[in-house]
Amino acid sequence: MGEPEPDDAVLFVGVSLVLGIASRHLLRGTRVPYTVALLVLGVALGSLEYGTQHGLGKLGAGIRIWANINPDLLLAVFLPALLFESSFSMEIHQIKRCMAQMVLLAGPGVVLSTFLLGSAVKLTFPYDWSWKTSLLLGGLLSATDPVAVVALLKELGASKKLSTIIEGESLMNDGTAIVVYQLFYRMVLGRTFDAGSIIKFLSEVSLGAVALGLAFGIISVLWLGFIFNDTIIEISLTLAVSYIAFFTAQDSLEVSGVLTVMTLGMFYAAFAKTAFKGESQQSLHHFWEMVAYIANTLIFILSGVVIADGVLQNNVHFERHGTSWGFLLLLYVFVQISRLVVVSVLYPLLRQFGYGLDFKEAMILVWSGLRGAVALSLSLSVKRTSDTVQHYLKPEVGTMFVFFTGGIVFLTLIFNGSTTQFLLHILGMDKLSATKLRILKYTRYEMLNKALEAFGELRDDEELGPADWATVKKHITCLNDLDDDPEHPHDVDDRDDHVHTMNIRDIRVRLLNGVQAAYWAMLEEGRINQATANILMRSVDEAMDLVSRQPLCDWKGLKSNVQFPSYYRFLQMSRLPRKLVTYFTVERLESGCYICAAFLRAHRIARRQLHDFLGDSEVARIVIDESNAEGEEARKFLEDVRVTFPQVLRVLKTRQVTYSVLAHLSEYIQNLQKTGLLEEKEMVHLDDALQTDLKKLKRNPPLVKMPRVSDLLNTHPLVGALPAAARDPLLSNTKETVRGHGMIVYREGSRPTGIWLISIGVVKWTSQRLSRRHSLDPILSHGSTLGLYEVLIGKPYICDMITDSVVHCFFIEAEKIDELRHSDPSIEVFLWQLNGNHRKALWSLLGFCFLRYLRKWQCMRSGFSLLKGRR
Repeated sequence: MGEPEPDDAVLFVGVSLVLGIASRHLLRGTRVPYTVALLVLGVALGSLEYGTQHGLGKLGAGIRIWANINPDLLLAVFLPALLFESSFSMEIHQIKRCMAQMVLLAGPGVVLSTFLLGSAVKLTFPYDWSWKTSLLLGGLLSATDPVAVVALLKELGASKKLSTIIEGESLMNDGTAIVVYQLFYRMVLGRTFDAGSIIKFLSEVSLGAVALGLAFGIISVLWLGFIFNDTIIEISLTLAVSYIAFFTAQDSLEVSGVLTVMTLGMFYAAFAKTAFKGESQQSLHHFWEMVAYIANTLIFILSGVVIADGVLQNNVHFERHGTSWGFLLLLYVFVQISRLVVVSVLYPLLRQFGYGLDFKEAMILVWSGLRGAVALSLSLSVKRTSDTVQHYLKPEVGTMFVFFTGGIVFLTLIFNGSTTQFLLHILGMDKLSATKLRILKYTRYEMLNKALEAFGELRDDEELGPADWATVKKHITCLNDLDDDPEHPHDVDDRDDHVHTMNIRDIRVRLLNGVQAAYWAMLEEGRINQATANILMRSVDEAMDLVSRQPLCDWKGLKSNVQFPSYYRFLQMSRLPRKLVTYFTVERLESGCYICAAFLRAHRIARRQLHDFLGDSEVARIVIDESNAEGEEARKFLEDVRVTFPQVLRVLKTRQVTYSVLAHLSEYIQNLQKTGLLEEKEMVHLDDALQTDLKKLKRNPPLVKMPRVSDLLNTHPLVGALPAAARDPLLSNTKETVRGHGMIVYREGSRPTGIWLISIGVVKWTSQRLSRRHSLDPILSHGSTLGLYEVLIGKPYICDMITDSVVHCFFIEAEKIDELRHSDPSIEVFLWQLNGNHRKALWSLLGFCFLRYLRKWQCMRSGFSLLKGRR
C-alpha cells in the first residue's frame, strides 16, 4: 500500500457523513440512538481496514490518517463545537435550579468515581500498575458522555429536569474528569504534588476556566450588541469565540478548555438568546444543530475505527494475554458499580437540591453513565506518551489503556444506550399523564374541525373543480379513528379533587407557555428590548416551578424590576449631578412601563388563545381569573405614570410604532421582490436604507424630554407668589429629584432639613400622633409644599411623608428659607401669616386652603405697595 494522500482524509469525512445520514434516516422512529449505529459502523470500517489483507483502498488510507491524528488535535477540533452547542441549547433557569446537583455529580462524584475505579484496577488487575497509573485510568474513565441518552430522553418527552441534570453533569464531568486526569498524568510523568499543591492546581484550573469563559462571554456579547440584523456575522462570532476560548484556555493559560467553553455557552444561554430574533434565531439554531450533528457523526465513527485499530493492531499482544478480554468485562462491571455507588452516596443531597430526584430518576441517572470520545481521546494521549516516554510509561500500558477505554466506550454505548428505552418503559417514565392524554384527544377533534373548515374553503377549485372529502380524510391518518363523540378534557367527576388539581396545574403551564411565546413575538416586533425580554422570560420560568403549589405568580418576579430599588434612595442623596440622577430615574421608569405593558399584553393574548382553544371551561376560567388578578398592579403602575409622566408613555409608544412601521416596510418590499414586482437590486437598495434607519432607531431612540426646571418651578403656587427679587435666588438653590412610588420623603420626628415643592405626582402623609385628632385627607397632589411649618418653627417633622406615585419635586434647604425670610420683611410676614396658629399651620403643611393664603399674600403685597406710595 502506497503513501496516503492528503485528500484521502476528505474522502473519509464524506463517507462518514453519508453513513451518518443513512443511520439517522433508517433509525428515525425506532428509538435506537443513531450514535450507537455510528460506533458499530466505525468498528466495522476499522475491522475491514486493519483486519483484512487488502484493506479499503483510498478510504482505508483516509481512515489511517484520521486514526493517527494527534488526540489533542482531535479534542480541539470536535469538543468546542459539541460543548458550546450543548450548553447554549440548555435552558438557563433549569441550569440554575439543577446547578447544585450538577456540581455534586461532576465534583465529588468524579473524585469518588476516580478513586473507586483506580482502586478496583489496582487491587484486582494482574498488571502490576502503580497507584498513580491505576488512578489515571480511573480518572479518564470518569468522563461521562451521555449524548445518546439525552437525545433519547428528549425524543421520548422525559422531564426537562432529568435531561438538564444528565446533560449538565456530562458537560461539567468532562471538564473535571480532564482536570483530574491531568493531575494524575503529571504524577505518572514524575511530578510530585502535596495536598496543598493538589488543591491549588485543581482550583486554578477549574476556577480559572470559569473566569475565562465569563470574560469571553461578556466581551463577545457586548460585541454582539453592536451587530444589527447580520445573521452571518452573528453566527460566525459564536463559532469563532468558542474555538478561541478553548485554545486560549488549553494552550495559553493551561486551564480547562472544556469548563471554559461550557461556561461560555451557559453565559450565552443566559444573556444572549434574546439577541437573536426571528430568522437569525432559526438560522443560529439550525447551524449549531448541524455542526453538532457533523461533529457527533465523525467522532463516533472515528471512535469505532480507533477501537478496531487498538484491538487489531495489537492482536499478538491480546493473543498472549487472552485474559484481557475477561478483565474488560470485569472493568465494565466496575464502571457500573462505581456509578451506582456515586449516585447512592450523593442521593440524599440530590433529593434536597434543585427540583429534587426520585428513585426512578436516580436509576436513569445511574444507567446514563456512558463513556465516549473524551475518554477515548485521553487514552490515545496516554498511548502516544507511552510510545515516546518509555521511562515512565511502558508501551504495553498505553496499549491496554486504549483497549480498556475503547472497550468501555463500546460496551456502555451498546448496552446502556440501547437499553435505556426499555428501562424507561419498565419504570413507566415514557408514558404521558392522563391530563395530557385528554388534551391530546381533545386536540385531535379540534384538528378534525379545522380540517373540515379548510376543506370547505378549498374543496371547489375554479380550474379543477371539487375534491372528495372521504379520500382527503383517509390520508389524514391521525384523524381516522375518531369515532366517539368529542369530550372536553375537563369534563371529569367533580368529586375527583386530584384530577381537578392536575387540570388546573396543566392549564397554568399552558397559559404561561403562551405568555412566553407572546414575549418572543413582542421582542421580534420591537415592542420590548433584549434586557426587558430577559427579565420577562425569567419571570415565567420561575412561575413555572410554582404552578402546582400556588396560583399564577409570574408578576411576583417582575415587581422588583418595576418598583424603585432601595439603592435609589442613596442615589438621590449622593453628590452626583441632578441631571444624571434624573436620567437614571427616568430610565428606570421607562423599563417599568415596558415591563408592565408587555406583561398585560402577553397575558391578554394568552387568555384569548386559551379561551379560543378550550371554550368556557371551569378550569380555564379559574386560570384566566388568576391572570386577570395578576395584572392589577401593572395596570395601576401604568395609570400612575399616565397621570404623572404622560410623556414617558408617549415616547415609548412612539418608539414601538416607529420600529413596527420600519419593519413593516422592510417586509413589504421583500414581498414585492418575491412576487417579481421588484428586482433583487432594487429591493436591496430600499431595504438597506430601511435597515440603516432601524439601526439608528436602536442606537438613538427618541428620548423622554422632561419639562424645564424653570417652567415647573414658576407654575408652583409658592414660587409664583414670590416677588422676582426673592424668587431668583431661591430657584438657583433648588435641587431637582424624581422619587419612585413608596419612597419616604421625610420621617416623623426627624430634624427639618428643608421644604419640598411637589411639581408632579402624589404624596400621602401618615402620623400616629395626628391620625386620631384630625380627619384630613392623607393625599397631597402636585402644587403642594411639604415641611414648611417645621422649617419655620425649627421643630421636628410632625408626620411621615411617603410618595404614592412617581413624584417629581424640588428640595430647598432650610438655610435658604431662613435667608429668604430675613432678606425681606414682607416675606417674613407672609410666611408667619401662613402659620398664624397651629391648625392653620397643619393645613398649610397638608396643602389645603393654600390658594386662600396666596390671595391674602397678594392683598398684603398690595397693602405694602400702597403704604410705600403714600410715604
